Amino acid sequence: MIYLDNGATTRPHPLVAEAVMKTLTEGFGNPSSLYRLGLDAEKLVKGARQAAARTFGASPEEVFFTAGGTESDNTAIKGVWESRKKQGRRVITTAVEHPAVLECFKWLKNQGADVVIVPVLPDGAVDMKALEDALTEDTILVSVMHVNNETGAVMPVREVRSLMENKAPGAVLHCDAVQSWGKEDCAAASIGADLISVSGHKVHGPKGIGALYVRKGLHIPPFIHGGGQESGFRSGTENVPGIAGMGKAAELILSEGPERLARMSAAKEHLLEGIRAEIDDIRVNGPEDGCPSVLNVSFLGCRGEVLLHSLDMKGICVSTGSACSSHSKGSHVLSAMGLSKQEIEGAVRFSFCGDNTVEEMEYVISCLKTEVLAQRRLRSAFGRRN
Repeated sequence: MIYLDNGATTRPHPLVAEAVMKTLTEGFGNPSSLYRLGLDAEKLVKGARQAAARTFGASPEEVFFTAGGTESDNTAIKGVWESRKKQGRRVITTAVEHPAVLECFKWLKNQGADVVIVPVLPDGAVDMKALEDALTEDTILVSVMHVNNETGAVMPVREVRSLMENKAPGAVLHCDAVQSWGKEDCAAASIGADLISVSGHKVHGPKGIGALYVRKGLHIPPFIHGGGQESGFRSGTENVPGIAGMGKAAELILSEGPERLARMSAAKEHLLEGIRAEIDDIRVNGPEDGCPSVLNVSFLGCRGEVLLHSLDMKGICVSTGSACSSHSKGSHVLSAMGLSKQEIEGAVRFSFCGDNTVEEMEYVISCLKTEVLAQRRLRSAFGRRN
């Protein structure tokens, strides 16, 4: 199997799986318990928090574990609204955010928020002029993703912060970094975000675990109430196996990140060069200098869904967009970029990890060429008969 849907999820790293299994079978204590088994579990949670904090250039006290990226997004966005809605009603995001963000903004609108959805440019990057125009003194929240999950477009989050400092100095900046964690610099000081959401299973960690960075001094009310775990911010007995796995994944980002990123970039570049050389009538959706983990290509005259199933039969896993909206009617991201119906219909997303190789891409290129030509011939013949 050649797995090129790492934007949907990643294969857990063997060291991650080992950490999870050891915690499930040996270190199964409750971190709130005061005997040795509980204290050992608490130590595991503490170590994982420290590793995650290092990826943000933050202190451990600024990192809180959640059940995943969606919960982190919901906690951040709804928390800012609840804590600041008396100060202002305007909240801003972009048209290409993940559903975990866009659905939150729909909820905010129903709560009486003045919601502004900023458009993007044809390459998928946020329209900074439109964002600047949208910022007002009563803006309390701006939520901009770091890397788009469908196109790999890297958003200028640092520049967004600069605009906010001039036009909405009291606003909070939230960044959904689920797709950029481990691939781009996610240090809070580098991107200028007050809140950063990440997910374990996008970086070879386990599913069902995520984290939220909350800048020291920023008050966000608890989203889940109960026994007061996570310093009272997120109650509920900690998912120690998931946290241990996510901590190990964070350690791997810190120790192996550059090498894995280099292999990822090489695979993406080789695939794109091969597609261009072997297949005509294509459109690359998104900036070519975007995040090395994502490549989105439209094969005109084809249906992406048919290509997906054809490649699956040959042992190649790809997608037609976000796995979290795979049953929706077309890509809202590509639509926001101005693509035609035919371009959206023919789009395929290839998403990479550090385990992918140039040799694998040779096989993918060969299979793609065969399947694209076969589908075009079939559609052409069908068109002539009708």
